Amino acid sequence: MKIFCGEEEIQALEYIAKAAEIALSSTCGRSRCGSIIVKESSIIGGGYNSPPKNLESQKRCSCAKDSYHKKVTDKTCCIHAEQRAIMDALQHHPDKIAGSRLYFIRLDEQGNKKRSGDPYCTICSKFSLDAGLSEFVLWREEGICVYDTMEYNELSFKYRE
Repeated sequence: MKIFCGEEEIQALEYIAKAAEIALSSTCGRSRCGSIIVKESSIIGGGYNSPPKNLESQKRCSCAKDSYHKKVTDKTCCIHAEQRAIMDALQHHPDKIAGSRLYFIRLDEQGNKKRSGDPYCTICSKFSLDAGLSEFVLWREEGICVYDTMEYNELSFKYRE
């Protein structure tokens, strides 16, 4: 992991602000998240978390996570923002996704950006790695943290609360 500073930090904060704008479209009742994918200073994909196809019939945000069987590994009802951003980039810019960078942000109940904790989502880390993204960016207490996607995946699997 490295922490951006100077011009890199300023540019990263602009991309995180764009991801936050996208997060405002989230319909998830638990968490509002947004992601964008950038390659060569161009946004090639974006996404927010919400139920599949934004179908109200698939919305399960009010279900307690411990009500699911232990074999249900993803206890959210929503497609993750990262997944949607990757699918968007693959659909519209399949030739550019390799070597790209994903920016992620979560919003609080008032729509303000929240700093991230440690990497933990193995679903998104595996998907990012498999799609060919090079880096994963989080806004954390220490600043703008940039992870090599392989490192992000490893850290996600090591996560402990």
